[in-house]
Amino acid sequence: MTEFTVAFFGHRYISNQSLIEERLQAYIEMLLREKEYVTFLVGRNGEFDQYAASAVLRAKKNLREDNSSLVLVLPYMTADCMNNKNGYTQYYDEIEVSHNAEKAHPKSAIQIRNREMVDRADLILCYIERNQGGAFTTIRYAQNQNKNIVNLAEGTSDLLSDKACLEGSFYRY
Repeated sequence: MTEFTVAFFGHRYISNQSLIEERLQAYIEMLLREKEYVTFLVGRNGEFDQYAASAVLRAKKNLREDNSSLVLVLPYMTADCMNNKNGYTQYYDEIEVSHNAEKAHPKSAIQIRNREMVDRADLILCYIERNQGGAFTTIRYAQNQNKNIVNLAEGTSDLLSDKACLEGSFYRY
């Protein structure tokens, strides 16, 4: 089975929720139709992460559940996750804790986890409006790693032309 991995990164707060939800949904559904198996990697550090996880779950419910998994990747085990393990395990298919990030200083742990997610990803779906912050830093790292990147905050996405991004032939940022 061929696995295709998608990582989500975005600013903590987003300004146009309905547009971003619509774009996320369209990309996720396209991936579920086009790819044999898709692993979606997501954090839990802001609005974009929540929108991404919700869009994956909606697409799995409405389209198909048998060819994907939604993986929560934590930089370290949180008290919220430990105290609400049943809720987390019902929402996410898997929960991973980055061993390298877990050992690091808390201020650098999220960036270490983000880099590990980028390294695993075939495609980055992001929401970047500003040239600052952790999400921006992560996307710069992804660019330096020659990752395929689609920034959902930019212009109007044309999903047909973006299919080339899914095949690894270019990135849009």
